[in-house]
Amino acid sequence: MRSLGRTDKAFFALIAVATVLFALTLHVVFLRAPVERTMGIVQKIFYFHVPAAYGMYLGATACLLGSMAYLLHPTDLRDATARAGAEVAVVFGAIVLTTGPLWAAKAWGHYWTWDPRLTTSLLSVLVYVAYLVLRSFGGDGPGEKRFSAALGILGAANLPIIHFSVQKWSGQHPTVVTAKGGGLSHPDMKLAFILGLVSFTLLALAMLWVRARLAVLSSRLDRAEEDTFALDLRPHE
Repeated sequence: MRSLGRTDKAFFALIAVATVLFALTLHVVFLRAPVERTMGIVQKIFYFHVPAAYGMYLGATACLLGSMAYLLHPTDLRDATARAGAEVAVVFGAIVLTTGPLWAAKAWGHYWTWDPRLTTSLLSVLVYVAYLVLRSFGGDGPGEKRFSAALGILGAANLPIIHFSVQKWSGQHPTVVTAKGGGLSHPDMKLAFILGLVSFTLLALAMLWVRARLAVLSSRLDRAEEDTFALDLRPHE
């Protein structure tokens, strides 16, 4: 049996730490952090909603950096990083768009409103969905990869708009973490929020790691199959 290398050990260590932190986060969120007076138990969605949004930002940033690097000098790793980043952005974006309406149903009385932050978040997730659809069904040639890289850069351009939309266009979306928000008055609330951020960040990094590695191996396997097929077509002497 092949022994684990340093990379494999580091990956499994990351998974182990993330698992422990997630268990600790759940303990603090549901057993230590007090129930907020106004929102009640629904407020606890916050400890997963905001960290998921930062996980989406992390995936989008990886997609941006991988896409820019690929356009400058194409490599399998750079393309794989961009593709993995888009996948992570979609996964965490789906969590954001699921937990957000659940919270909004209690706070606003309805699941969705065309608030600036909600609308721009939905648009960003749809861009990365389009990226993945293009990569899945549009072929895997150099042209498709370059077009996808441009789409990955375009998707990241929407991130600052999401972040500053509340300050620029007001809207109904609350501001909890800032000094004016005042939503984390209890120390255990702050602890739950910090643990949630760290846990989701580690999960996003683990997903980026494994998906990028899988994409690189898949590209190498496809290239090896093409080379083998080309050798089989050569006339035998």
